[in-house]
Amino acid sequence: MIKNFLIMKYIGKDDKLGLRINKDFFIYKLTNLKNKNEDLVKQILYFLNVHKVNLDKNFSIIVNRGPGSFSGIRIALSVAMGLKISKKVKLYGYIDTNLKVFNQENIEELLNKKLLEKNLIKPIYLS
Repeated sequence: MIKNFLIMKYIGKDDKLGLRINKDFFIYKLTNLKNKNEDLVKQILYFLNVHKVNLDKNFSIIVNRGPGSFSGIRIALSVAMGLKISKKVKLYGYIDTNLKVFNQENIEELLNKKLLEKNLIKPIYLS
């Protein structure tokens, strides 16, 4: 069961981060990122530091794997994989169409319906 997690919706429009820590849920709207690679990492680290999150083997990252912007999805997957490798967190993916509205209720439904996948090698891009 996934208890504490960071969920990333980074597909090129209405990009957001969600964070659940000890039953508290927070949403952070990503602002316009000029240098997408570096700015996304900085904003994630800022968001995690504000809420005093400890990344370890009991923490999970859930990342959108499409459909969406090719570069946005690749950047999000790369950042998530970097955190998985460096901090030993668990990594899951979801399909954006399974999450109609980015809020706590719909994210909980995504978890309860087991719509997450551990296999992230098949991202879905918009053409």
